[in-house]
Amino acid sequence: MITYCTNIHPGESWGEVFAALRRYVPAVKAACSPDRAFPIGLRLAERAARELDAAGNREFTDWLRANDCFVPTLNGFPYGAFHGGRVKENVYLPDWRSPERAAYSMRLADLLAGWLPDGMAGSISSVPLGFKGVVGWDDLPAFRVQLESVLRHLAEIHERQGSKILLALEPEPGCLLETTDEACRFFAELALSEELTPFLGLCYDACHQAVEFEGPADSLRRLQAAGIPVAKVQVSSALKVAGEGRERLRRFDEPCYLHQVVVKNADGRLDRYADLGEALARADAGEEWRCHFHVPIFLAGTPDHGTTQDFLLDLLPRLPAGLLLEVETYTWDVLPPELRLDTVTDCIARELAWLRDRLAAPRPQSGEGSERGRFSLAT
Repeated sequence: MITYCTNIHPGESWGEVFAALRRYVPAVKAACSPDRAFPIGLRLAERAARELDAAGNREFTDWLRANDCFVPTLNGFPYGAFHGGRVKENVYLPDWRSPERAAYSMRLADLLAGWLPDGMAGSISSVPLGFKGVVGWDDLPAFRVQLESVLRHLAEIHERQGSKILLALEPEPGCLLETTDEACRFFAELALSEELTPFLGLCYDACHQAVEFEGPADSLRRLQAAGIPVAKVQVSSALKVAGEGRERLRRFDEPCYLHQVVVKNADGRLDRYADLGEALARADAGEEWRCHFHVPIFLAGTPDHGTTQDFLLDLLPRLPAGLLLEVETYTWDVLPPELRLDTVTDCIARELAWLRDRLAAPRPQSGEGSERGRFSLAT
């Protein structure tokens, strides 16, 4: 099942969100899924979730039915404004020490439970605990209190309505959960009860793990060994350049989002920077730079830079059938003009077509690339 995340469309109020859905989703569906129901990867800010009352919910449900769409997943990562101004590290607030983060996630779960098709598992992606330097491993008790309150709520929804929803923490550069090792450590130290364990998993963002210089085979293998389910994969691609070409990234240094950088040195050592401007000012050339700037997944590169599309090409054959794949190129408004190759609708459709074509390609029959199906699917 493939979709895209609607966080590409600006909108913080429910009225703005619904207007964007009505404007863009039917056109994307017509291009990509004219004869089948289309899944919507819906982003709802706290304001939109709070404003969506019973009457608005009925109107939206009727719209989904009339347009042959459904909602299998919500993006509950950005709590507040996500477009049009400085977001940067504020995107991680409130973090998972906060009752406000828990209350927001439970509101999203209540909404999603009413939208999920019968028998389908759902997911809510969320902040990977918080930003390093703001939170640390000594905050584990506070994280546990808030997470367990949400997981109990998800267990109650499952028992009452039969709707299985996973809270999916999304590792990201610069956050407490950044690498696969850190994700495995957290799940082990959290030590959830048997009752709550089935309701917590990961949202695996391909851009983020590629920026960390991780390999899909090893990363997925370690998650599998740790028993950590992946609720969905965000299909995304990052920037990369050879160290001597780092100045080519300067035009991507913009004031809205954090663009974390990981520099690989000739000896294999990794240096990490919280934002691209900081890296350009402080980092040595190194061997290769990878930058957390989501670019269209169909781009293998340009004359000025490469992308981590090769990570995607390695990852996709390793994923089990049935896993939700969500294209997430939310950076449309801040992309350099020469990379806005089509209208936003056409670009989304082109990304989904690229993904569909890759999934339809013949699968390897032996060797590492044939590990598809061994990785755990959250159900």
